[in-house]
Amino acid sequence: MTMSDQPVHLSASGPPETIIPNITPELRLRLDTALAAPIDDRRRAVCDVVADHPTFLEGWATIGDLSEPGIDAYMAYRVGYHRGLDTLRANSWRGSGYVRWARESNRGFLRCLGGLAKQSRLIGEISEAVRCEQFLLQLDPSGEASK
Repeated sequence: MTMSDQPVHLSASGPPETIIPNITPELRLRLDTALAAPIDDRRRAVCDVVADHPTFLEGWATIGDLSEPGIDAYMAYRVGYHRGLDTLRANSWRGSGYVRWARESNRGFLRCLGGLAKQSRLIGEISEAVRCEQFLLQLDPSGEASK
């Protein structure tokens, strides 16, 4: 293994923090209305909201939560995770730094990442599960997002 002779510059404040923008009150109302639907219609109602707003990370996380454990939930969380990476990049995230659970607007993405970790483990994708679990702790070392 070769060591770099290039210096690493650390700031006193630590890694940068990225905060995903808040959703609109109208979108919050639509999600809340969908979640108030009868249990047999709830997942479909949330899917309708997300179909109209495909970058809505909390919506993808909620679809995952309402899906059958295994591949169905895995698919929803995975789409939300990738949409979340796009959203983070659009908000100045460059592949490192914090995305903290304490920021409510970050929770949809973090829920997708946590759900992806759990469902990956469930379907036997252990290496993916471990990567997701490690990434979650890198993004928010408090561990709040892992609960």
